[in-house]
Amino acid sequence: MATGARERGLGAAVRRVAGHTSALARLELELARLQLKQKVVSLGLGAGLLIGAGVFGLFLVGFGLAALAAGIATVVPVWAALLTVTGALALLIAFLAALGLNRLKKGTPPVPTQAIDEARKTVEALRSSNVHR
Repeated sequence: MATGARERGLGAAVRRVAGHTSALARLELELARLQLKQKVVSLGLGAGLLIGAGVFGLFLVGFGLAALAAGIATVVPVWAALLTVTGALALLIAFLAALGLNRLKKGTPPVPTQAIDEARKTVEALRSSNVHR
């Protein structure tokens, strides 16, 4: 086989490989796009279902508290039963709010102080090791 024919065959093979590589890259991008779309749809559906569960959870709490008040009302007047449940809820809300505020105070400002201190120590250690060299 002559050198020119070999080069033409090699050039054609390179073009075919480049074409196949380009087609493969396009197919990979299309696959990635389709998978991403599928995941976004799944995430959206999951979030919607969780929101629906949360709404029904609120109804559940409301009906549970109504049942508790109705149960207490078998022993005391209805107004006293409702007042008892309301007071218990007020105490629970105050307790949770105090815990939440305490956690917020611990978390502010949102600066990673430990990581910053470690970075400073590392920089100081590197500087001191460079000075001794």
